[in-house]
Amino acid sequence: MELLGYFRIARRWWWLILLPALAVAAYGLATYRAPAAAYSASVRYIVGQPAGLAATTGYDPNYYRWLTSEYISSALKEWVRTGDFAEAVSRQLAAQGMDLPPGAVQGALGSDNVRSVLVVFATTGEAAQPAAILNAATTALQENAAVFPQLGGLAAEVAPLDTPAPGAVAPTLRAQLDLPLKIAIGLALGVGLALAAHYFDPFVRDRREVEAMGLAVVGEIPASERRPTTDGGRRTTEGSKQ
Repeated sequence: MELLGYFRIARRWWWLILLPALAVAAYGLATYRAPAAAYSASVRYIVGQPAGLAATTGYDPNYYRWLTSEYISSALKEWVRTGDFAEAVSRQLAAQGMDLPPGAVQGALGSDNVRSVLVVFATTGEAAQPAAILNAATTALQENAAVFPQLGGLAAEVAPLDTPAPGAVAPTLRAQLDLPLKIAIGLALGVGLALAAHYFDPFVRDRREVEAMGLAVVGEIPASERRPTTDGGRRTTEGSKQ
């Protein structure tokens, strides 16, 4: 089908194309809720092996200290994501008078590392919570003696490089595009309905449709046009008998 043919279908069934999109838009606007406010903060840590654990190789001890630091940082990153760490942070918060269950703590925390630098971040719906969670996380990270049996019962050295400073988090791209995407899907559905309506339409509305069936058009009667009359509503034509 030529592009002009699709244009004719769209002009004929325009209301069917717009109907699903308008319904989706009306429902979306009626049920719209602004994205919940979120606040986030992060802290970077430098980590290293305990001072009492000396290198036992015959090679450069400083090289192995840096290498061990990378291993410890990677391991701490994974520990931060566990329920065990969330429980430790929850206990620290409870000692400070903040009741936050381990599940909420684990959902708020995230971690990453770049070589020997560990990054821990927290995101919650209350402005004061990220800083409190990260401060408790710092204490839990520094009391990690039982986490790494490789360190012989000693705690790895963890030193924060930042002070947590919570800031507002912008709404996600998904939240911003949610309604426009739904409207676009509604338009796509409307186009599908219009094509289906055209396919199942039993009427011949254009000479091109007749010619498409392999039939020759002998004559064509144009659509009648109503014109205003001045003879009491009766229509007259030139040459009609009086």
